[in-house]
Amino acid sequence: MSRVCELTGKGPMVGNNVSHANNKTKRRFLPNLNEVTLGSDILDRRFKLRISNAALRTVDHRGGLDAFMARAKDEELSDKALKIKKEIVKAQAEA
Repeated sequence: MSRVCELTGKGPMVGNNVSHANNKTKRRFLPNLNEVTLGSDILDRRFKLRISNAALRTVDHRGGLDAFMARAKDEELSDKALKIKKEIVKAQAEA
């Protein structure tokens, strides 16, 4: 399983550990990923996604999964999230 957020595309970053003697060794900064279940009000279904904590806060701030997906860029979404977005857009068009 890759360490990439399914909603924002946020992944690992690379940097250095710097010691007191200024020795540098490579390290990775991993995103804080959590497996969460988010519900869609329009589809009346739940989806299990692996997203970062920052993305979870953004989903709550925007008012739920449906509102987040309406403003999300397709390039940032994973294949699974893109499929969910298309279902939500289709359901909104019918309603």
